[in-house]
Amino acid sequence: MHPVSPSRTPAPLFGRFAVAMVTPFTADGALDPDGAQRLATHLVDEGGCDALVLSGTTGESPTTTDAEKETLLRAVAEAVGDRARITAGVGTSDTRHTVALARGAERAGAHGLLVVTPYYSRPTQEAVGHHLRTVADATGLPVMLYDIPGRTGTALTAGTLLRLAAHPRISAVKDCGYDLLKSAKVLAATDLAYYAGCDEQILPLRALGATGCISTAGNAAPRAVRALLDAYDAGDTAGAARRQLALIPLIEAVTGGEAPGTVTAKALLQHLGLPAGPVRGPLLPADAGLTSRLADALRTTLDRTADADTPVPAPVPG
Repeated sequence: MHPVSPSRTPAPLFGRFAVAMVTPFTADGALDPDGAQRLATHLVDEGGCDALVLSGTTGESPTTTDAEKETLLRAVAEAVGDRARITAGVGTSDTRHTVALARGAERAGAHGLLVVTPYYSRPTQEAVGHHLRTVADATGLPVMLYDIPGRTGTALTAGTLLRLAAHPRISAVKDCGYDLLKSAKVLAATDLAYYAGCDEQILPLRALGATGCISTAGNAAPRAVRALLDAYDAGDTAGAARRQLALIPLIEAVTGGEAPGTVTAKALLQHLGLPAGPVRGPLLPADAGLTSRLADALRTTLDRTADADTPVPAPVPG
């Protein structure tokens, strides 16, 4: 039986399947625009991404300069053209700086902005709302709010999200809040397009009406993540569940806490021979043991994904 189609399907201004792309560096730690172009082309043309998020946390935004962010964006936009939507992470803990980054991203060709709640200073909900509306007022680009209280220390409450949804350019949410009740309340009451920002919640949020996902594990296994969304959207809910479960070994290895997702994603990309390069301090690269465990997890997930592609035999009548 096919699931009941939702009465409202948000327009995919930010695509459906995005990867939170790492920022490739050269061996000496400099920005690698050529490597970024090769990786972006691989993710879009081989991996099935219809969107990329640049300069997010996985893209090491805290340690890349404003000029590097703009160079990266221009390089990727040139490489993928109109084959993928490009969202630029511009969030900082400084409203003026965030506005400047937003305007720079608009000039450089971004299709949308990802704006995280201000971190460390722990502003009130009123102050958070003022910050986000100020950024949304600064350009003509659609804005995706990023709710990730585990990193920022400040969650976007349901009330704040409902108020921000009234802004004409605030269009979406990257949800890493681990609060399905809050997500459901906002989905039911607004036209905000939701994107799972935690790979283990892709299917649960899609089942609630989310538009898609922004995946970290997708750096290494984009086709496996895309297959999950495709199965659900084709009405194969059982197949989608098998694919979500098949991804668990990789998700746990990449984002389960042994090392930050930037470190693990770059280690896997290097293992696969794709552009990545080193991480910048204060991050440290994956050692040989972690890299081996990551490779094992990737192999297990790909094997399970292949099994998920095998049709389940119909039960024999008793």
